[in-house]
Amino acid sequence: MEKIPMTAEGYATLEAELKHCQQVERPRIIQQITDARTHGDLSENAEYHAAKESQSLNEGRIAELEDKLARAEVIDVSKLSGDTITFGATVTLIDEDTDKKAVWQIVGEPEADAKKGKISITSPLARALVGKKKGAQVEVVTPGGAKAYEIVKVEWK
Repeated sequence: MEKIPMTAEGYATLEAELKHCQQVERPRIIQQITDARTHGDLSENAEYHAAKESQSLNEGRIAELEDKLARAEVIDVSKLSGDTITFGATVTLIDEDTDKKAVWQIVGEPEADAKKGKISITSPLARALVGKKKGAQVEVVTPGGAKAYEIVKVEWK
């Protein structure tokens, strides 16, 4: 069974989603199914079929979350330090073509969210950064072409 690295924050987020699916969504869907059954013939009851579909999706998500949490390897980023980039590091980069600054935290796959500045350890950028130090140049092959970055800062938050 392959472990999934993640931060404590990411683990807590998955736990909260699991709790919501089990304690809020599951009873709501069961109530929808119960209500739809009272409308008569189930073979032509669109509300019943929609509720059963919702139930299937919710139960699938619960199973997926339980699996991820069971395989989670929680890494406490606050206890990490050093100037070499590894899992959990927050890295400030400068795009060498546009001089744009970008800040990324390297996290586990389940908690990656580019809008929040979190990239997966398995992403091309994170794989290029791991093992590098401040001041290093990295080139990343992206779907839009090769990009060159300079590592300006490595932090542990």
